Amino acid sequence: MNSLTQPNDVVLLERSGAIATVILNRPDKLNATTLQSWQSLADTLRQLDADDSVRCIILRGAGTQAFAPGNDISEFETSRSNVDQARTYGRVMHDALAAIDGCRHPLVAMIHGICVGGGLGIASLCDIRICGESSRFGVPVNKLGLAMAHAEMGGLMRIAGPDVTLQILLEGRVFGAQEAFEKGLVSRVVADDQVEASALQSAERIAAGAPLIARWHKRFVRRLENPAPLSAQEYEEAFACFGTEDFQIGYQAFLAKRKPVFGGH
Repeated sequence: MNSLTQPNDVVLLERSGAIATVILNRPDKLNATTLQSWQSLADTLRQLDADDSVRCIILRGAGTQAFAPGNDISEFETSRSNVDQARTYGRVMHDALAAIDGCRHPLVAMIHGICVGGGLGIASLCDIRICGESSRFGVPVNKLGLAMAHAEMGGLMRIAGPDVTLQILLEGRVFGAQEAFEKGLVSRVVADDQVEASALQSAERIAAGAPLIARWHKRFVRRLENPAPLSAQEYEEAFACFGTEDFQIGYQAFLAKRKPVFGGH
């Protein structure tokens, strides 16, 4: 695996073939996010989004203690102590969340340990979320007198629905992996020492598929969340795959009983 950023960066980017790994890199603070973290996360995700050679992105925290516990509380005194500061901070944070949500490549969240607050907001925007048995989840912002903004709540609403989202926010509890699975917050719960391997296997399965199809499927699912009827152009787009080289590669490999090697064209 090749590291593309310096080890003192708050967000690291590593590449292994078609799989990119984005790492929230503040292990001494359990990977709590800062203004710099959000800026780097937005820049990194947009860089990867523009790269056709990427087929899957793994998003994780450094180490095995935490995915992320949310925003670093120490920054509240200096960067979020009033409405004007919070608005400025929010623009940067929400820009990063939009970059994650708008990424055309599939995203797999590798969740070790703590995943609460803004950390859960990040994970909820990923397409597949894999955690360990001892992972902990929740959004205890009511204890800070803090509201979770619309942009931060969007991913949680999508995967858990309005009733469960409101329950999580109103109670402010931190709960375990099995309850998170039952609530739809995670896709899979595995033994703690299998989180990395399971997330990597998921990413490899995605990367082995036709990348254009993965991007189409992701876009189609997002579009179908909107109840508006499909336009004629949107309807026709579902047939575009039959004109790709990858379709020829895929069905011919199936008939020949060999593994397809897709080129993304």
